[in-house]
Amino acid sequence: MKLVIHPEIDLRRLKLLRSISADLIIVNAESNEIALSEISDADGFYGKITPELLSASTCLSWIQSPTASLEHYIFPELVHHSCTLTNMRGLFYDVIADHVLMYILMFCRQMPYYTRQQLQSKWAPLGGEDARANFDIGPGIVTAMDLAHTQLSDMTVGIIGLGSIGEKIASHCIKLGMQVAGVDPYCEEPPDQLEFIRGENELEQLLGQSDFVVISAPHTPETEGMFNAKCFSQMKNTAYLINIGRGAIVPLNDLRQALETGEILGAALDVMESEPLGVDDPLWKHPNVIITPHVAACSRRVAERHLEMLLENVKRFSNQKPLLNVVNKNLWF
Repeated sequence: MKLVIHPEIDLRRLKLLRSISADLIIVNAESNEIALSEISDADGFYGKITPELLSASTCLSWIQSPTASLEHYIFPELVHHSCTLTNMRGLFYDVIADHVLMYILMFCRQMPYYTRQQLQSKWAPLGGEDARANFDIGPGIVTAMDLAHTQLSDMTVGIIGLGSIGEKIASHCIKLGMQVAGVDPYCEEPPDQLEFIRGENELEQLLGQSDFVVISAPHTPETEGMFNAKCFSQMKNTAYLINIGRGAIVPLNDLRQALETGEILGAALDVMESEPLGVDDPLWKHPNVIITPHVAACSRRVAERHLEMLLENVKRFSNQKPLLNVVNKNLWF
């Protein structure tokens, strides 16, 4: 059995892979030319497959993508090829869920506002500087400052996409007392304590009841441009959009329009339709927009998990056992 790797990997990982089985021939191809000559009789491939490499193969039965997302990996010939494709999904579920929770807490406690005030050395509670001038205001009196700050337990989170990331986001939010709803046409076992919405108008129903709408869906032919102006019009005008899925799902022009017209209150974005976001884009300076530069999945643990997944699938492949993370190539996940 033969496995070709391209681009080449470091010696540490290569040594670990070679220790899996003495019967597995591993070619760590340092150039495309070497990969082309070696893939002709290879059974498996790890790395960046291309139409040229795929067409040069004669008995390829398995391809392991080094990435979780596949929008820059899939191509028509690969979709129609008989090989099994696996990816690296499931490595980022908890760290991305942490990132989403950070966004939610920042909006609930008005941190975008207070960060700007801190940079100006300005002590100014939202809702009026004099809102708490007299702290002994007695029970039952609600000030403008109180109304400006919300609690998690009063909020509903709507999650679009209930894979490992969406499920972990739901778990975080439920544990903190939030109401959680979700939609996912491919989810067969929704998380416990989550309102799983099904039906023809499932997305509209989700949007209409959510204070935070979280996109944790992958970029696929179905989801590209899916969250458009119609979706924004169905959201509460006090709601926030959070996108940690893929930027291509949300047309930025529709998002800008929704923010400008007050259809939604704000947004938190880790991914963009076009990255990096242009320096003159008005989203940078919008008072209720939080932007992070595609870092929601960053964690020291991810590299370890990535290696563990690769080793496990190579072990399974060499022993002819079922592979993990098999992809439906037509759906891109």
